[in-house]
Amino acid sequence: MSQFLLQCITLDGIEMSHCDQVRALCEAGAKWIQLRMKEATESDVEKVALEALNICEAHGALLIINDYLDVALKVGAGGVHLGTSDTNWKAARNLAGPDLVIGGTVNSLGDAREALASKSLDYVGVGPFRHTNTKKNLAPVLEKKAFAELLQFLGDLPKVVIGGVLPEDLPAISSMDAEGVAVSSGLLGEGTVAENLNNYLEQWPDEG
Repeated sequence: MSQFLLQCITLDGIEMSHCDQVRALCEAGAKWIQLRMKEATESDVEKVALEALNICEAHGALLIINDYLDVALKVGAGGVHLGTSDTNWKAARNLAGPDLVIGGTVNSLGDAREALASKSLDYVGVGPFRHTNTKKNLAPVLEKKAFAELLQFLGDLPKVVIGGVLPEDLPAISSMDAEGVAVSSGLLGEGTVAENLNNYLEQWPDEG
């Protein structure tokens, strides 16, 4: 998979609503959005997901729902991202069928073994790359050598690096056998969303 995978994750605790974040990201050119609402109830996530899906579909973007498989299936989202404490990956695939994009979080070699053994995931988010304040109960930051070894161990399973990734990190991440990155505050923090998104796109090495 040679195309750069940039997953844009919505962020709790900022003035912009999740739907407004989705709209701004899509208008900036994002094609892969993850709706992550850690402070909301499942019913609230469903309401936002319906509007977010309309926005994504209007811009040709894929919508991934964080944590909530039932919501992803109910609203007809393109995919779901499940951490190690969420719905079991194999069970999720059995419920969802072959077409839903399913991603999983990998924080350790044990997680990586489970991801490969499940034969159920379309991609994995690997990290954390560095400390980030956007996620509570953050797993320990991986040492760079261990990180590279983990990416290599995952083989052909598409990998996106997660956790405090900055644009200047992208050349090194690309050299470690990753297909892309997942970013939240780096896109929705200081500066305009369009400028921030472009900064990430420009820093990924052009393989063409």
